Amino acid sequence: MKTISKSTAWTVVKGLRFLPFHAVTFLLLLPAALHAQTDSLQLLQLLPRNTTTYQVGLGSSHVLDTYLSQEKFSGTGLTLLATTEREKPGKRWTTFMEHQVNLASTHDRSDTQSQLQGDYTLLVGRLYQWQLPHRWTVQAGGALCGNIGFIYNTSNSNNPAQARLSASVMPTVTVSKRMQLFHRHLQVRYELNVPLVGIMFSPNYGQSYYEIFSRGNYDHNIVPTTFVSAPTFRQQLTVRYSISNHTAISLGYLGDYQQTDVNQLKTHIYSHRLMLGIVRQFSIINHRL
Repeated sequence: MKTISKSTAWTVVKGLRFLPFHAVTFLLLLPAALHAQTDSLQLLQLLPRNTTTYQVGLGSSHVLDTYLSQEKFSGTGLTLLATTEREKPGKRWTTFMEHQVNLASTHDRSDTQSQLQGDYTLLVGRLYQWQLPHRWTVQAGGALCGNIGFIYNTSNSNNPAQARLSASVMPTVTVSKRMQLFHRHLQVRYELNVPLVGIMFSPNYGQSYYEIFSRGNYDHNIVPTTFVSAPTFRQQLTVRYSISNHTAISLGYLGDYQQTDVNQLKTHIYSHRLMLGIVRQFSIINHRL
């Protein structure tokens, strides 16, 4: 190892005497600052990454509820969808949460009756990830899904509204492909959710809400559901195009098909939406006092 002679070191020290004090301080602290910056970058790479997506969609809705009417209703609906995904570098598990709000105004085929439909859905789940060749990614797992909503028939005087409340376990699969377009990242992603088992609230055939809530007459109103009695599924196809290192825009399709056949009552709510959104990716640093 090569050593520095005393005369050379003394020359360096004498040279520093003619530099301003702040310049000497900067030179002395520069190695420590560079080392701290390197440590900060390494720490940032190990922090959990959050990806948030906000989307708004517009499209058609088709509603049938035989408790309110034997007619099928169709119209236009609006969907708001907020998704948060959290993953740790080097780990294969991703935790996600989705909030979805649907609103629709529909009318029957003769345009003499109208119905308003709305619901809120919450999904919380985890996905396991496999990285495949050619930038393909597959994720599989499950989610807990809760849904609350209503259908209101503006023409009915007796039993004008139907309440909707359900919870289910939903297996979930996603497939995505990453590529380059105009020197920017492009991702095509498909997601499928299918409920496996759950429970739901439903009046029985011919039973009024007055009987349920005012008189307390229970008649099989909490119903277990399976894919046979509630053949529901939900799918999303999105294309994400990055406009900066941490921001992307998304364009896609959301199809939500909710169906039930319980207590001799049939319900379906089919919605098709063209979705437009923005995607942001960031890391959260916890500061402890």
